Amino acid sequence: MSLPTQLTQHIARRPQRIDLLQHIAEQGSITRAAKAAGISYKSAWDAIDELNNLAAQPLVVRSTGGRGGGGAQLSTEGQRVLRLYLRLQALQAQVLEAAEHSSDLDLLGRLMLRTSARNQLQGVVSAVSSEGRHDRVTLALSGGLQIQALITRDSTERLELAPGSQVVALLKAGWVHLLGPEDTAEPGSNTLGATVAEVLAEEEASCEVRLQLSNGQTLCAFAESQWLTAHGVTTGSELRAQFHPAYVLLGVPA
Repeated sequence: MSLPTQLTQHIARRPQRIDLLQHIAEQGSITRAAKAAGISYKSAWDAIDELNNLAAQPLVVRSTGGRGGGGAQLSTEGQRVLRLYLRLQALQAQVLEAAEHSSDLDLLGRLMLRTSARNQLQGVVSAVSSEGRHDRVTLALSGGLQIQALITRDSTERLELAPGSQVVALLKAGWVHLLGPEDTAEPGSNTLGATVAEVLAEEEASCEVRLQLSNGQTLCAFAESQWLTAHGVTTGSELRAQFHPAYVLLGVPA
């Protein structure tokens, strides 16, 4: 395949999440936007959760009324980000034309990786303290929330972490433990109050629970169906999400 053909295809192929933002702006509905994007409703909401968590302000908000009695729309920030990307896409065409070899595009693709971690929270390092061979890194999230990560000293140095560093905290859904009102939090663990936004049945014995934090960011967790039933957990229930600092992985812009 010639380089010009590769460039043309690469430029025309927008990231799926950007396409989803465009469809939401046009459709005003997650269901219709997911269909237009060729993905499932659940995948669409997973993508929206990631976008909202990684942005300084939510890019997509639920709306009431309108067509079908409700849906979703881009926030002012979401509209701004979409406009920005469309402008960058035009500039990208010019930049990619400077590629000298066909392998250049493959290299760029490897440098921009996606992660399997369901939970991605944008934050700023507020403190770094030494604990033996490890460092405890305190992250300030939006809305006054904070979490801690426990990483090796080598990781702190390699990522060049210091107060003020912008980072993304990665956390697998299976590492998030739900606590009811009467449950005691484990000392030293991160514990965040949250509201149940949705409960999705994965199988008979287990469910995926989508949680909304007080700052608008979201977390996904898994819980046993029996535990959810025993605690009367439904949409709108108030719970706590607990996870150990050692489970928090940190990433920084390359």
